[in-house]
Amino acid sequence: MKRELLRALAGPVVAGLILGAVAAPTDAKKVIVLGFDGLDPDLVEKMMDEGRLPHLRRIAKEGYYSKLGTSIPPQSPVAWSNFITGMDSGGHGVFDFLHRDPEMMFPVFSTSVPDEGERAIEIGKYRIPLSGGEHRLLRRGKPFWETLEENGIPTMIIRMPANFPVTGKATIELSGMGTPDVRGTYGSFSFYTSDRAEFAGKDVGGGTIYNVRVRNHTVKSRLEGPQNPFLKEKKRARAEFSVHIDPEEPFAFLRIGGEEHLLEVGEWTDWIPFDLELLALSLPWFGEPLKIPVQTIPVMGRFYLKQLRPHFKLYVTPLDYDPINPGIPMAHPISFAREMAEAVGRYYTEGMPEDTSALDGGALTPAEFLAQAAIAGSEILEEFPWVLEKFQREFDEGLLFYYTGNHDQVGHMLYRTMDPEHPAYDPEVHAQFADAIPRIIEGLDDLVGYTLENMDDETTLVVMSDHGFASWRRAMNLNTWLYQKGYLALKNPDITNDPGYFMNVDWPRTRVYAMGINGLYVNLRGREKWGTVDPADRRSLMEQVAHELVREFDPETGLQAITKVYIAEDAYQDRGALDIGPDMVVGYAKGMRGSNESALGEFPPEVFMDNYEEWSADHCMDHTTVPGVLFSTRPLKKPAPTLRSLPAALLAEFGIGGFPGDAEEGLEAIGYIAATK
Repeated sequence: MKRELLRALAGPVVAGLILGAVAAPTDAKKVIVLGFDGLDPDLVEKMMDEGRLPHLRRIAKEGYYSKLGTSIPPQSPVAWSNFITGMDSGGHGVFDFLHRDPEMMFPVFSTSVPDEGERAIEIGKYRIPLSGGEHRLLRRGKPFWETLEENGIPTMIIRMPANFPVTGKATIELSGMGTPDVRGTYGSFSFYTSDRAEFAGKDVGGGTIYNVRVRNHTVKSRLEGPQNPFLKEKKRARAEFSVHIDPEEPFAFLRIGGEEHLLEVGEWTDWIPFDLELLALSLPWFGEPLKIPVQTIPVMGRFYLKQLRPHFKLYVTPLDYDPINPGIPMAHPISFAREMAEAVGRYYTEGMPEDTSALDGGALTPAEFLAQAAIAGSEILEEFPWVLEKFQREFDEGLLFYYTGNHDQVGHMLYRTMDPEHPAYDPEVHAQFADAIPRIIEGLDDLVGYTLENMDDETTLVVMSDHGFASWRRAMNLNTWLYQKGYLALKNPDITNDPGYFMNVDWPRTRVYAMGINGLYVNLRGREKWGTVDPADRRSLMEQVAHELVREFDPETGLQAITKVYIAEDAYQDRGALDIGPDMVVGYAKGMRGSNESALGEFPPEVFMDNYEEWSADHCMDHTTVPGVLFSTRPLKKPAPTLRSLPAALLAEFGIGGFPGDAEEGLEAIGYIAATK
């Protein structure tokens, strides 16, 4: 949504009203927390000085502003779990986007897992489940809103990351980052093209390329969802569709689910709901069988007709669960998902809707990605007035948390447009987008202004981010470094096509391995499937590796690659979940990050390399270099130097104490090994 829309909703901002909201001395009966993922203090302060963020600047002047210490490591699911529970990873058990399964020695998602229904009967080609599968939240710890509710303070928690399935402990909840699409992924797009050479030989992660033919001005294909649990043979649930192309004009007609929709070249459709067929009955009907679906999945997608001539090209967003009839535990009560959709329209239900994979895979150009991301971001901004009005109307007191990750996801892909020194910077392509991210931040500032104008004097507004941001110029292949230093062994060191996923690792001869972006694991005897290291030798081995790592310099730039290495039991204050995570956490120097290849168990030949990925910026670095931000319209009763201490400070606004994180230290953490010159 353009920032003018929020301005129109808010009307002219009356200076006296905003000053009153900022400076009101009364105790708050309500607290509103706006969570802006990845908002970086350096960029925010620069834009405030330039006058581009008037509402945040006013809060900083009349209320409170500081940097906010983030998590170790500063990955979004880790950081938000710190905020949710008031504990660090040692307590809540989320250490990375990816954890490792010590039995399979394979990466797995860290925050939730689907449990498939096991009991079933088989009839012919069909498998009829007798017990349904479900999703399970892996994060441990008590969310701060549960404590509020136990003390009679109602809460609305809208799109909290790392909170799928929803806890059901808030009065109203809607899940955010970590909510899957219908395939069970974080977002799998579909792309249909008649140009068979376009993606030939390319490995397009995060999406599926369908080669189609245009016959009699018509394209016929299918949209695919999850594996069909009703079939013994592995086959995805699907919906057939056809596109009828006008032979002269730049539009076509999409037919799906018995309905027809106009597609225009270069334009996006609204959400189109339809059903994926799982099970159907075939009945005789005038000589031809009539299929009657008896089990379906209600889904929806947005369609973008990229091109008709000379080739047909159609992009479809990841298929999302329809909030009108959600099939996953994404809301509490579940009726809230439908209530909001009926009030403001259907919306993305997957947790990270900006399709970074489509840009990375070449299905969308930077301009097309920005258009898709603008749709995703606009939905969240446009829903906020309805959510705020509901909160103000139905809650005499309470806490509202409202999140957007639009800035974070676009930032990962386009931060380099503000960094001409980035190795992948192309002035002809990127200069035109240099203001894209600042404009998103301006839109967030407008959201702050709207909130200030529409809240009363007894409400405290808190604006926070989970971490900052940085350009990602150089990548380190940590597993390659471990191999070259003799800590890790390969079955075939001369392999040309590394299969990845640690399939080439010789585990009986390996002592240390890296999995995920920041994690280092000891191949410990009795814990890992093929563990080799005696537990008595674990500590000395970790210290040896850590001391070597912080003395590693990038030969291309001459800069230190890793500024800190944290040994888990020293760095984390909380206990109970240390066995889940890595033995060591790597704090990369700002501008450096672990490579995607190494994170998933590949071994490129070089330790260091330029980052030419579309994903050109990140925050998975030394956490002290990428803090978040904290604004509040009045100083909080209890200091909140870090994410871990912030929930205790929010509870203190309601006179509630004793929540974890009260004694959290500041930006710097204990227990790291750093280089000494």
